[in-house]
Amino acid sequence: MRFEGILFDFDGVLIESEYAGNRHLAELLTAAGHPTTPEDSMAQFMGLSGEDFCDAIRRWIGGPLPANFEAARAAEDARAMAEGVGAVEGAVAFVRSLPRDLPKAVVSSSHTAWIRRHLDHIGLGDAFGDHVYSGREHVAKGKPAPDLYWYGAKAIGVPIERCAILEDSPVGATGAVASGGYVIGVCAGTHCGIGHADRLRAIGVDAIAADFAAVATLVGL
Repeated sequence: MRFEGILFDFDGVLIESEYAGNRHLAELLTAAGHPTTPEDSMAQFMGLSGEDFCDAIRRWIGGPLPANFEAARAAEDARAMAEGVGAVEGAVAFVRSLPRDLPKAVVSSSHTAWIRRHLDHIGLGDAFGDHVYSGREHVAKGKPAPDLYWYGAKAIGVPIERCAILEDSPVGATGAVASGGYVIGVCAGTHCGIGHADRLRAIGVDAIAADFAAVATLVGL
């Protein structure tokens, strides 16, 4: 192994939640009179959480959130929690192929309840132990700040410069690059269309992986 620890983003890296979530958001904003495509949504909002997410939407639509926004988003989250979201192709096999004693953590903008529900759903409920961390719950400043990566690295006991970080979103990649870890831009999810890898390269990721076979090679498996 080239690295002493691995930090995983979650949505779009381990589970296929990004395209469906951004499609729903685009439909919601469009219905409220603010034409938005799924590609617009991914470009503007992907990787953000909490007030940063809401502020980005307000800027995009030029005003307050639609009246039904919070209720509609809560209903969609509840549906996804009930039904479960599938894994990105190759993600489960990659995690299972790692040495059992390799320190690793999930560092995500999502709530830990969302992360753990879907780790269970894809069969990785035991893979990360207690090392599931949320930018909403564990640090004051979430992505694109680097704080969550530093938090995760400290929690698994590995200096950040000896960690590989797997990220798919420009927001996440920005924070990961600033953290000082080795950042792999993972473009394995269905939301990663033409030009996505170029956006991550422009942010300064260290490498691009089109699939988890490429991730495995980059980390030295």
